[in-house]
Amino acid sequence: MRLSRAFLSRLALAMVLSVPIAGPALADAEKLEADLRALFADQPGELTIGDVSESLLGGETRAEGLEYVSERGERVHVDRYVVEGDYDDPDRVVLEGLKVTEEEDGQTGTITAHRLVVVEPSRPVLSPRGVLADGLEAAELTAEELVIARSGRTVLDTAGEAPRSVTNPRLTVERLHVRDLAPDTIGSLEATDIAGSGEAFGEIGDGEFTLGALNIEGLHDLKSQTEARADRVELKNLDIEAQRLVATLERLLVDGDMADGAGGLWLESLDLDLARMIELAPAEKRTRLRMMSNVLTGGNGRLTLDAAFDGQWKSLDDRRAMLLGESRVTADDAFRWTFDSETPARLPEGVDPSTYFAEVKGLDDVTLLGGEVETTLTDLGLFGRLPAVIATSQGMSEEEFMAQARTQAKGLGSLFGPEFATLFGGLVDMMEGKASELVVHFTLPEGDEQDLDALADDPLVLPSKLSMQVHTR
Repeated sequence: MRLSRAFLSRLALAMVLSVPIAGPALADAEKLEADLRALFADQPGELTIGDVSESLLGGETRAEGLEYVSERGERVHVDRYVVEGDYDDPDRVVLEGLKVTEEEDGQTGTITAHRLVVVEPSRPVLSPRGVLADGLEAAELTAEELVIARSGRTVLDTAGEAPRSVTNPRLTVERLHVRDLAPDTIGSLEATDIAGSGEAFGEIGDGEFTLGALNIEGLHDLKSQTEARADRVELKNLDIEAQRLVATLERLLVDGDMADGAGGLWLESLDLDLARMIELAPAEKRTRLRMMSNVLTGGNGRLTLDAAFDGQWKSLDDRRAMLLGESRVTADDAFRWTFDSETPARLPEGVDPSTYFAEVKGLDDVTLLGGEVETTLTDLGLFGRLPAVIATSQGMSEEEFMAQARTQAKGLGSLFGPEFATLFGGLVDMMEGKASELVVHFTLPEGDEQDLDALADDPLVLPSKLSMQVHTR
């Protein structure tokens, strides 16, 4: 019998395709099942796996219908667990239909994700109970439709702050993307379409929020709650609706990496709906809050803030650096405050300036060596509204209040010196409409720690020692 060339070609292809089925495919499937069972073997419970297999051509090993139930009530469910590429050195690991449930003290915590993708992970089997906390290394991690919720009261222990509690917290993230993941660091983290809610959260009460985007770069020291920090944090389009806080924020940017010579904080369009917040406040507090709102907003009930705190440093030599600061805070229809400084400083002995400022948390160990500081207060409507409101609250006329304010300014000036007399008098001039800006300029003395401590202990000599100058515009 003669065999056609086409038939022989199909027969050869079938023989080639049959090789992975008999060898490596079965081995990788067995590896995946064994690794999954080892993952849940640390505590008593029952693990069931529907099916474990590998694709016909190899390169993909999967487990279907993974379900784990512990004796403590913990439940882990994964619709599909897929390892792509070489099993021992995978290109990607994909978890679909992830749900983790924990029960403790009658409270239930749940984490769900529609899809979790890890690119170039350091191992093929990941812990669904704590992907970011089990020593994993990966080039990228993406989570879609992430939901974190907990029933009952939860205590939030924030480093450096008093613990706060929240009841029934819930957080949803449409998409989370992490790059350069390591046990103690994360290169970058981006989350979009975030929403959260909770009850009885500290001073703001019940509330909810939405956040368009959150970007974090350079996360360090993640294993330490007190030392953890980020080089850069940016959030956009924040909307808060709570019992005692109603606000929107267009953008917040924090640049905490001073190693490149600059950093700071920028706040764009923080809008506080004071009128709604007053309506939600207890009845006995509304009159006083409404009075404060009228002073700040001129009666429209909305306060919009913009702020910028920009810091820079320039190395002068191995031990000295020039510290530059520019700060701006503007409250629409109320006031503008600026603060500019240029001060040389001596750093602690034995430190490199770039290394020091990369991790600086304060300037307690820096010695100022003189410099210039200037601050300006500009009236955008606030000071013109103060006399009427204060006079009403004290049961007197505006004329009586202004006369009293002028007398008190002169008295404080006689106590603290002529510079302070000009300062307090300038504030009164702004309330009377005679001035729109008050400028205070300081020339700092050169000295060491002892000189500065002496000045702090004797504030009455500050104006002369600091060469304080005050004027209005």
